[in-house]
Amino acid sequence: MSNFANTLAISGSPVPIYPGKLMPHWIEAARDKGYDIVARIIDRFHLALRCQHCGELIKVRLFTLISAQPLCSVCTQKQWVLTAQAAGLIFLKRCPDNRHYAFYEAACGHKIRRQFEFAERVAAGKTDLRCDICHKETEMREAAARGWELIGPDPESDPNYRHYRHSDCGHEQRIARANLQTGRISCGACGEQWPAAPSYLYAIQFTLPNSRELVKLGYSNNPESRLYHQLLRDTDMPCEFLRKVSVNSGQLAIRLEKRLHKKLRESFPDAVVPHAVFADQIKVKSEIYDIAMTPVILAELDALAEPTSVSGS
Repeated sequence: MSNFANTLAISGSPVPIYPGKLMPHWIEAARDKGYDIVARIIDRFHLALRCQHCGELIKVRLFTLISAQPLCSVCTQKQWVLTAQAAGLIFLKRCPDNRHYAFYEAACGHKIRRQFEFAERVAAGKTDLRCDICHKETEMREAAARGWELIGPDPESDPNYRHYRHSDCGHEQRIARANLQTGRISCGACGEQWPAAPSYLYAIQFTLPNSRELVKLGYSNNPESRLYHQLLRDTDMPCEFLRKVSVNSGQLAIRLEKRLHKKLRESFPDAVVPHAVFADQIKVKSEIYDIAMTPVILAELDALAEPTSVSGS
């Protein structure tokens, strides 16, 4: 008769019992970790354990029992279900492609894929749950209410912007979602507000408290307001306009500014100043350069200057 004639059913599948003694310290380790040893199985390296909480049998390597805390699959899934309920979700199944993810049904009825850790944070009240499908529908309704059609994410990958199409004329442009929500928008093709109104490209010199000098290239339809109400954290920090160049429209100013920044970053990557250097003084995350770039930036602006351009401070 074969030594493997007897089997145990674990998770619905028969597993052969392996002959051999159970060592006392194995039994003690199992009890300390919430299990009873039922038998040795498969080979000399595996054990069948019964969970003291739910009575489920699990297959565990001997090394795992001795060196770690075995996990009961039934208890674990019960905890996933309870966590999902606390988060306002229904646990559907574990994601087959990534063991850190699961599929849930949200309160809206949509199926979502989220990390187990994310569901735990929602259940603990540390973060909010957002259904991506419902969120997109909300953004589409917001756009339609303002006369725009949501095309998709920002083509420049800014999470605060979206890509929209104007319902009246078909013009497409980037718009900050916050501006769309509050109505502070205008079509760059047929509108009369800032995207279509005259604007400026500008260069500003800043002097940090440690005496380091920086230069910023930007655009605005009101550079002074931009500087004193949106850029400066410390209004006493020394700063001055080095150049202002008028541009026919805000949309054109955006395109010119983006083109210049790309050119500067590619040609002078070492001149780009890290955000940490000026984060406490200036309310932007980028577009700041070392003062040595001033002649280059001014030359670029001068090359774009129109007969109506304004120079100097």
